[in-house]
Amino acid sequence: MDDFYTARDSILPPLPWPSIAPPFTKWVFFDEHMERFFAACKTVSLDVGMDRDGVLDALNRTAAVNGITDNAHCRLMLTRGVKTKPFQHPSLSQSGPTLVIIIEHSKPVDRLQSQGISLATVPQVRGLPMSQDAKYNSHSKLNCVIACLQAEQAGADEALMLDPHGFVNTTNACNFFIVRKGQVWTSTGDYCMNGVTRQKVIDLCRANDIPVFERNYSLVDAYSADEAFLTGTFGAQTPVATIDGKQIGDGNRPVTERIQRLYRDLIRKSVS
Repeated sequence: MDDFYTARDSILPPLPWPSIAPPFTKWVFFDEHMERFFAACKTVSLDVGMDRDGVLDALNRTAAVNGITDNAHCRLMLTRGVKTKPFQHPSLSQSGPTLVIIIEHSKPVDRLQSQGISLATVPQVRGLPMSQDAKYNSHSKLNCVIACLQAEQAGADEALMLDPHGFVNTTNACNFFIVRKGQVWTSTGDYCMNGVTRQKVIDLCRANDIPVFERNYSLVDAYSADEAFLTGTFGAQTPVATIDGKQIGDGNRPVTERIQRLYRDLIRKSVS
């Protein structure tokens, strides 16, 4: 499974399809998403049935048929296909693979971008690579589903998950960053999703003289941080207001806001 976001590209020509086709949109960081997608499929011996150009064509056709031209969020899901029996063994898939593309016109909620979201630390942890490697980005993320339920029951927007050693790792759906004295910290990446937006933020920090560290750190560091934010394909960089009911910083987010501006500039360059 992978997800994408689009931005308007006024330079490229219209789609070469019927009149229902809207002006062309460009999928943001398509190559990076495809690298992750095809790597995960190869690891689990899942034949995609098409190359990158084929996936791109399928995405574009789906957007065209639905008349979506901008601010499109897409979920691309691949299964082994229709099974003769509802069991795990791959030989039971008699037809496939099955590619499912769900595209919706959607934008992040303004309130969450301005006020920030609430996190609750949950007992469900991110697993070891040999048990539940987050880099698969699969549908089988029961630990994340449980974490999401635990956060909801605690009255929070998302769950803050620790790694097997008790260090802060990620949320149930996004990568997690904190800012301390002008420095940007995120986890080592050993147990979290290899997020495309996560890596873009790290690269932007390094290119713009913002100190950034991939390291182990504890809840003490997170609670006492000056700023915190999440990264993801859909929300880009979403500020965190509270963790376990504790306010993060004083409400000012200069580093987060600078990263948001740099990221918006990067998006504009990527579609021009």
